[in-house]
Amino acid sequence: MTDCSNDLDGLAGVVILAGGASRRMGTAKAMLTLPSGEQLLDYHVRHASKLQVPILISDNGRGFQAGLDVHSEKTNSPIIYIADYGTDVDSNKHDEQIKTGGALVAIESAFQTLIGLNNSGISKNVQALWLLVISCDSLIPATDLWQKLQCKMSLDADKKVICLKDDSHLYPLLGLYQLSIEPDLKAYIDNGQRRVMQFIQPFVHSVPFRKEWQSLTNFNTPEDFKQACAALLK
Repeated sequence: MTDCSNDLDGLAGVVILAGGASRRMGTAKAMLTLPSGEQLLDYHVRHASKLQVPILISDNGRGFQAGLDVHSEKTNSPIIYIADYGTDVDSNKHDEQIKTGGALVAIESAFQTLIGLNNSGISKNVQALWLLVISCDSLIPATDLWQKLQCKMSLDADKKVICLKDDSHLYPLLGLYQLSIEPDLKAYIDNGQRRVMQFIQPFVHSVPFRKEWQSLTNFNTPEDFKQACAALLK
């Protein structure tokens, strides 16, 4: 089902957030196995590759590898592994990184990577474009998320974060972030701040969930994941 046209002109890249501690799950969410046998990280990379923009994987230095060769499908979707902004990846500090990294340092790193690609002539003029953020506690395909959110990109120039919401919660890690806010995000992080909701509050525009998506996201335990997989198969 398509909410609006699938024009890719506004999309600079996709970042997959795969570096969480996943303590309640008991294993890294990115490495969870779907009923099809596909790992969750590969699932997100496969769908993101259809958008034909750079795919950035932020795994907090955990060394996850996507098994999908998107180049075999002749797409324009290079896979780039990025380190969190301000983090010097060191295996001796790995456990501490998982506790303290946070989503915003991954998003800032993705911003800087895409701006760097633009400066090298590899990517588009990214300042007015958007980064699609996908967390590994969701089974919503990148293509569907893009279609749902892109319709709102031009509604309000002040709203530079577009994310999903349900009846009671925002989902800021399933959203679009305009790259023009990179300096604001960098300053916020450099000031020692990490709270996502506090940062996005002045910028955010929310988009209601599709009803069928409610069961596909926010899984934190093995039972949650089992239910999400069951919903995916319906």
